[in-house]
Amino acid sequence: MKLYCKVVAVLLCLGSLLLLYLFVGSADEPPPLHGAGESGSLPLPVPSGPGGRAPPLLARFRPVPAAAQISQREQPRLSKHPAGKRGAARGKFANARRLGEQKHLKGLPSIQWMHLAVVACGDRLEETLIMLKSAVLFSYRKLRFHIFAEDSLKPEFEKKLQEWPPSYTHKFEYNVYPITFSVGNAQEWKKLFKPCAAQRLFLPVILKDVDSLLYVDTDVLFLRPIDDIWSFLKEFNSTQLAAMAPEHEIPKIGWYSRFARHPYYGTTGVNSGVMLMNLTRIRSAQFKNSMIPTGLMWEEMLYPLYQKYKNYITWGDQDLLNIIFYFNPECLYVFPCQWNYRPDHCMYGSNCKGAEEEGISILHGNRGVYHDDKQPTFKALYEVIRDFPFEDNLFQSLYYPLQSKFLDTVHTLCGRIPQVFLKQIEKTMKKVYENRVIVHVRANYRY
Repeated sequence: MKLYCKVVAVLLCLGSLLLLYLFVGSADEPPPLHGAGESGSLPLPVPSGPGGRAPPLLARFRPVPAAAQISQREQPRLSKHPAGKRGAARGKFANARRLGEQKHLKGLPSIQWMHLAVVACGDRLEETLIMLKSAVLFSYRKLRFHIFAEDSLKPEFEKKLQEWPPSYTHKFEYNVYPITFSVGNAQEWKKLFKPCAAQRLFLPVILKDVDSLLYVDTDVLFLRPIDDIWSFLKEFNSTQLAAMAPEHEIPKIGWYSRFARHPYYGTTGVNSGVMLMNLTRIRSAQFKNSMIPTGLMWEEMLYPLYQKYKNYITWGDQDLLNIIFYFNPECLYVFPCQWNYRPDHCMYGSNCKGAEEEGISILHGNRGVYHDDKQPTFKALYEVIRDFPFEDNLFQSLYYPLQSKFLDTVHTLCGRIPQVFLKQIEKTMKKVYENRVIVHVRANYRY
C-alpha cells in the first residue's frame, strides 16, 4: 500500500511538471493565425491594445509578433504613446491612399474631345436621339455632337437633350447647325437620296476648326464606347484620311458588284453609314479624278463629280464617296464589318466573321428595320436602348430585357445568332460597371 501511494505521488509530480512545461512553452509562441481565405478557419478576435483599446487599423490585419520576438529597440515604440502610434498609422494610411489615387489618375487618358456628327431631317428626331443616347451611355471621354437638322427640329433637339440627367449631360456638348451646301444647287443636293443626306459631303468645309470627326447615320447604335472606333485614327498611314466598312462581304450577293453602273471602291464598294474622317487631311488633299488630269480639292470636286455621274448613281452621296475612293484607294482605311453591321450580314446567313468572333461593335439598322417587324433582332436592340432609364442599372434594365426580347426572335435568320448581338454589349456593360464602381472601390479598399 505504501509502495502504491509513492508511485501515485511520483506520477502526480511528473504530470504537474509536464503541464507546467507545456504552459510555459505555449506562452513563448503566438497562436497560429488563419488567413481569411482558409476554409474552416474562424474569425480572429481583435486583440486589445494598451488601456483596453483596439490597436491601429493596420495592426488588426497583420500578425502581432510575440514579446520574445520583439527587439529591445522596438519595445519602447510599441509600449509608449499609443495615441501617437494611431496618428502615425492614420498618416501612413492617408499618404498611401493619396499615392494610389495619383497612380490611378495618372493611368487615365487625358481629356480629348471626340467629335460626332449626324444629319437629321424629316421624321428622324427620335432615331437620332436614341443614337446619341447609345453614344453617351458607353463612352469614356467627352463628346461633342455636331447635329445638322432642319430649322423646325432645332428646338426639339435642344429640349430633349436638356431633359437628360446631369450625370450624363456633363459628358457632352452639342451644336445644332442648319442644312447648308456651299457649292451647287442646294435643292438638288437636298433631294439627292434621303432628305439632307448629302450634307455629310460638306462636313470638311463647314467644320473648319475640327481636326477629326466620326459621322454616322441616324439609324446607328453604338454597342461599345466611341473611344474604341476613335482609336482607329492612330492606325491611319500617311495617305489615309477616312475609314469606312465594306458594303458587303460576298461579291456575288453584294449590290455594287452586281448592279453598279459607276466606279466603286474595291470588290463590293463601301458603306458610308459609319465614316471616320481626318478633316484636316481631307481639306488639304488633292484628289485624283476622272474629270481633269490634275488633282482637285475636296470642295471643288463635289459638284462636277455629281454632274458627271448623277444619271448613274442610286445611293446618292454614298455612291459619290465610292467614286472618289475608286480613284484614290490609298486614301481609305477599311473597317472590319462588325463596325457597321447591317441586316445584310445576317439575313442571307451569317457572313461577318468579325462579329461572330467579337460581337457587333456598331449596329446599323438601315432600311427602316427599327420600325417594322422584318428584323426583330434589330428592333429589339433599338427599343431596349430607347426605353432604358438613364439612372438605372445597365444589366437589370437593359441587358436582361434584351435577352428576354431575343427569345422571341429565334425563329428569324438574324435571331438564330443572338451571341453575335449580345457578346460585345455585354463586354461593354461590364467595363462600364468596372470603371464606375469596382475600380474606385478597389482603390479605396487597397489603401
